[in-house]
Amino acid sequence: MKASFVKNAILVFLFFILSTVSVSAQCAMCRAALETEETGVQAAAVNDGIVYLMIFPYLLVGVVGYFVYKVVKKKKQKKTI
Repeated sequence: MKASFVKNAILVFLFFILSTVSVSAQCAMCRAALETEETGVQAAAVNDGIVYLMIFPYLLVGVVGYFVYKVVKKKKQKKTI
């Protein structure tokens, strides 16, 4: 049962990775504000903000993954004893 779950999870993951669609998703207000700025300072600030907001999902996944790793490792050590 575990092997089929892993196999299905890998297939779903590959489906989502390989089925990407290129889109241009920017709200009209952001586009208008960034296009009217001639110096590019505001555009750089928006890009920095986007990068800042992208950090948190990766941190969250990393922390959860670390704790899952610790729990699995602890269970394996108890089985061997």
